[in-house]
Amino acid sequence: MLDKLKEAKHKVAGTRQTIRALESNLALAVFIARDAEEKITNPVLRLCEQSGVPVHYVESMEQLGKACKIKVGAAVAAITEK
Repeated sequence: MLDKLKEAKHKVAGTRQTIRALESNLALAVFIARDAEEKITNPVLRLCEQSGVPVHYVESMEQLGKACKIKVGAAVAAITEK
């Protein structure tokens, strides 16, 4: 599933951008790093449940950051429509 994130044309990395994408109904799938703090990931999980967006877990923030082609770790990321 991480390959889909790597290959996605439209994606966002980070909690704020992912929440924005979820609130705008643009998120198609959300990825959460298992080593991210719950206080960061819980609001994203709640929004995913409310909007029916599938959640996929990634082993580490570092791995998720690399999949998003950023040089730092990411707690959450999403594939978006645009």
